Amino acid sequence: MSEKKSWTKSFFVGSWNVLNFTRKFILNVIFFIILIAILIGISNSGGEKAVVPNSSALVLNLNGNLVIEQTYIDPAEKFAAEAFGQGNDNPEILVRDLVKVINNAKEDKRIKAIVLKLGGLTGGGLDKMRLVAEAITDFKTAGKPVYAMGDYYGQNQYYLAAYADNLYLNPMGGLIIEGYGRYNMYYKEGLEKLRASVHVFKVGKFKSAVEPFLRNDMSPEARLANEVWLNELWSQYKTDVATARNMDMNNFDEKLDQLIPKFAAVKGDFAEYALQNGWIDGLKSRDEFREEMIELLGSADNKDGYNTISYNKYLDLITPKIALPESSKDKVAIVVAKGTILDGNQKAGTIGGDSTAALLRDARLNDKVKAVVLQVDSGGGSAFASEVIRKEIDLIKAAGKPVVASMATYAASGGYWISASADEIFAEPSTVTGSIGIFGMMTTFENSLEYIGVRTDGVGTTELTGIGPTTGLSDGVKQIIQMNIERGYERFINLVATERGMSTEDVDKIAQGRVWIGTQALELGLVDKLGDLQDAIESAAALAELEDYDTKYIVRELSEKELFWQNLLNSSASMLSGLDIEPKTSAFQEILSKVDADLKQFTQLNDPMASYAMCLECSVN
Repeated sequence: MSEKKSWTKSFFVGSWNVLNFTRKFILNVIFFIILIAILIGISNSGGEKAVVPNSSALVLNLNGNLVIEQTYIDPAEKFAAEAFGQGNDNPEILVRDLVKVINNAKEDKRIKAIVLKLGGLTGGGLDKMRLVAEAITDFKTAGKPVYAMGDYYGQNQYYLAAYADNLYLNPMGGLIIEGYGRYNMYYKEGLEKLRASVHVFKVGKFKSAVEPFLRNDMSPEARLANEVWLNELWSQYKTDVATARNMDMNNFDEKLDQLIPKFAAVKGDFAEYALQNGWIDGLKSRDEFREEMIELLGSADNKDGYNTISYNKYLDLITPKIALPESSKDKVAIVVAKGTILDGNQKAGTIGGDSTAALLRDARLNDKVKAVVLQVDSGGGSAFASEVIRKEIDLIKAAGKPVVASMATYAASGGYWISASADEIFAEPSTVTGSIGIFGMMTTFENSLEYIGVRTDGVGTTELTGIGPTTGLSDGVKQIIQMNIERGYERFINLVATERGMSTEDVDKIAQGRVWIGTQALELGLVDKLGDLQDAIESAAALAELEDYDTKYIVRELSEKELFWQNLLNSSASMLSGLDIEPKTSAFQEILSKVDADLKQFTQLNDPMASYAMCLECSVN
């Protein structure tokens, strides 16, 4: 009997090994067939390098969100996805690349105009769009026109289109500017029906990140705080657009009783409404726009009818294929801290307590680096990780190197924590900052389980054992957690008071988890100056008494495996990407992306003490 069992076992093990080998062999064959085909394609297309024809239009067919740092995607995975025609669900545009392209095109004699095709632009913050708008405005000083042509314009797309000399809309298209808002889903009643117990621990009457789990509506305090900073942000948007379009601020139809009569006068035609109210310069079909560009640039034998080069191709052309050697000049280092702050090591696009601290450490130990700029774009996250990063800033300062914080779209809660110890803090006028507060949250399901007849029971050697999602929290445990959260808040306001030269009482008055906009933060003393990254770089250089210097981004070095796939991907990018297609983003896709982002904010949190300095109420919709 035992011999039979042994034979049967050997048979199945041997069969599985054969199947497993066959599976791996087939997959490897397929992989190498694809790889060889790509390499042959690259070899055959080696002489077909993209060029900029004379009298061309640079087409900024932007696809994705403007960011200060692109989210890390494994090069091998990205290579495979592009090989099989699968795009990135959340594409990103590095804002400094876009500005570089526009600045280079200004000096390029072959480029005679810019065409903005913004159907795929999803936004990225008023600060980043301002940088691009400034580059567009500077481009026009060379006597080169800028055109915007779109089927539809959303609010973010229209902001950039407003800076065009000629802004056109398809007669079948539309445009409406809805303003900024902050709307949440509230789960209190739903959680009660599920008999789930939500345990929230917080300090600060304005720390409304956890309100959706405690209420069925927005609290008066949150409503007040949100109205203040949203109105200021909206005022900045309107001012910029009205100035760019040379129109009255009152042209924004903020009330339905203003909009409806105007809409009725054009018989419900969105495109005609945009034209009659001065939002656009004209209605043009694609053929009519093509004819105007041919008249400007001349005709060409291609699908556009006139000479063009796309954003991605032009960026590829002006970007060195091999990294240039560093100069011997002293450096102002730039460390980017973008995304949610998590404990441990994280890839680009997320702030890791250990990984971001390691980048700062590299800057500190580099003898050529004489000053550091920390560029922050974060609504916060782990309080523990935030302090790990801030401690490294203290060490840089102790080494005699000045540190300047440059706040981008967000630098709130944990984002403010990691900025607080800088020698100087720069914020954009539209930066969302403050939110100085701490919270912790835990959901338990003992009542839900009991309702369906499932219970948890056992014994432990102390009253602390057995705490978990199926047992609930005792009053004593709740008291301990709340005291820890209060201690975290005390530590936070003491930090701000020390670094900003304020009393803890004064900090507490403007803290309590309340969100402020950059202009307000300057008045309150939370930041030193209003300005962008370049202003912060110049300030850091001045503090270090540097006159002749270069800037250097401190980034994680790729492994040999990552470099191999990255180089292969770069070499085949133009072939795999195929045609330059103007992408479109539907309203439904935007909603799904926002929901996905909100869920990720909660599911990835990993503070070892479950203590979070995080501003979930900072985003707008």
